[in-house]
Amino acid sequence: MLKPLLFILFMLSTLLCKSASILIPMDEDQKNHLKAYGITFWTLQSGQEADWLLNYRGGSFLIKYSSPLEKECKVRGVSYEVIADAKVNAILTEITNPSVNMELVKLEKVPKIAVYSPKNKLPWDDAVTMVLTYAEIPYDILYDDEVLKGDLPKYDWLHLHHEDFTGQYGRFWSAFRNASWYIEDVRLQEATAKRNGFKKVSQMKLAVAKSIREFCSGGGFMFAMCSGPETFDLALAADGIDICESMFDGDGADAKANQRLDYSKTFAFQNFKLDLNPSNYEFSNIDATPTRMVEKTSDFFTLFDFSAKWDIVPTMLTQNHDKVIKGFMGQTTAFRKEFIKPDVLILGDTKASNEARYIHGDFGKGQWTFYGGHDPEDYQHAVGDPPTDLSLHPDSPGYRLILNNVLFPAAKKKKQKT
Repeated sequence: MLKPLLFILFMLSTLLCKSASILIPMDEDQKNHLKAYGITFWTLQSGQEADWLLNYRGGSFLIKYSSPLEKECKVRGVSYEVIADAKVNAILTEITNPSVNMELVKLEKVPKIAVYSPKNKLPWDDAVTMVLTYAEIPYDILYDDEVLKGDLPKYDWLHLHHEDFTGQYGRFWSAFRNASWYIEDVRLQEATAKRNGFKKVSQMKLAVAKSIREFCSGGGFMFAMCSGPETFDLALAADGIDICESMFDGDGADAKANQRLDYSKTFAFQNFKLDLNPSNYEFSNIDATPTRMVEKTSDFFTLFDFSAKWDIVPTMLTQNHDKVIKGFMGQTTAFRKEFIKPDVLILGDTKASNEARYIHGDFGKGQWTFYGGHDPEDYQHAVGDPPTDLSLHPDSPGYRLILNNVLFPAAKKKKQKT
């Protein structure tokens, strides 16, 4: 009698598995939000699809049950629920109700990810590479040589972080020009420029920015943080104009540079002015850092609510278990609204100081997202500070915004309604 009973139990469990799904909740019931994105990415790598349930329990994921998936959730410490088809159908019925601000998006493609990052060691960390590594999401590192060689079209998603596309070495000259890491960075950048046929680093960085612009125009997705967004647009606007003083490129800057800027070439910003003093840390007046009067204890920004059924893209990018996000500083902390182009979509802002923290837009066939600040869990990250230990912040709402962007290229895009 024992063998037939065991056989029946085995068959029942097999049938249950075939008709069950795994729900990965992304509300307060999730004990590791960041690694949950890695589980979803792992699912796509395994050749399976995943459903992103927008605005359902913080933007949960629904995946067909498999024992390897369940095991992977356990190994990575990700909370999950095994649910039967009846429960799945009830969830889908709730989501498709026209009166409910929810939507289902299919994730069906493994995005190929590139991080634009220098090969030499610099005394600051990169929030994106840290969170990708923690979430166990694979990525390739490329820099100027690879971009100029034409490698970008091999990727779906490109990340830019603490970068200076103006050729001014991050504006660190005043404080760090005698530091060994700064001297080495200048040496390597100049050697790379020469190797690629450029007389100046600023000329090389402009060529890189133009290549990235072409990548987006052709359908690529770019995400940038900290000084990356600001200096990217500055370089494009200053195409053909010398904005570097002699300590950066051997000759003086154009005194009329601000009058000659071409804002039609930029992605996000217009009508801004360059800071032409090379001793200042700021690149331009786009950044709100010098003018903002916000105490750390009251520094927050709020994510906008979008219609999941009508505005799918911004809804994906703002999925979170918390709509009020702790602020954090950077070389470019936040974007002053008066310099943001009218067609740019603001995803998160601080209304009291009239600044945007998280913005998005289209360029050609591609899209981009800019995120102000350096590290979502280190309020004022200084040069030389140790990297953030993300195992101490597995549920960081600020870091979740980065990972929304990583999964965005995996989504089956619907034609936006107008």
